[in-house]
Amino acid sequence: MQYAILLYTTMWKKSELMHNATLLFLDQIMDPVSEFKSKSGLKRIYSAFFYSIDGFRSAWKHEHAFRQEMAVFVVGAIIALVLRVSAFEKLVLIGVLMLILIVELINSSIEAVVDRVSLERHPLSKNAKDFGSAAVLLTCLLAAATWAVVLFNRFY
Repeated sequence: MQYAILLYTTMWKKSELMHNATLLFLDQIMDPVSEFKSKSGLKRIYSAFFYSIDGFRSAWKHEHAFRQEMAVFVVGAIIALVLRVSAFEKLVLIGVLMLILIVELINSSIEAVVDRVSLERHPLSKNAKDFGSAAVLLTCLLAAATWAVVLFNRFY
């Protein structure tokens, strides 16, 4: 009987050690710490600002669609500011144009990651890129509808 209790206790301790080792292993897999993980506090905000500037520069340099949409944004923002509409309507008109830029940046990010993983054609890669493109299209349709409604209410 004592041998059985000792064996059970030993097995339980080994089991607990294995359980703890498994949890530690799963923790490392599920929550890996990247060497690129940012700092905290003001240094993080400072670094994030310059990472964002780098992102804008890269998008401007490498993404033709981003440059086109930025041109539409600048012209649209000027028109929205000049229009005789309420401040809220100006905000909405400029906001939907900015939303196009935001979704385009996300789409470009998805495309960059897909290309980073593999340049060979694959149905899942095509889906990821097509989904991002569809999101940009929906955002452009939303912007067009928003502008149409505001302009229609203003002039008719």
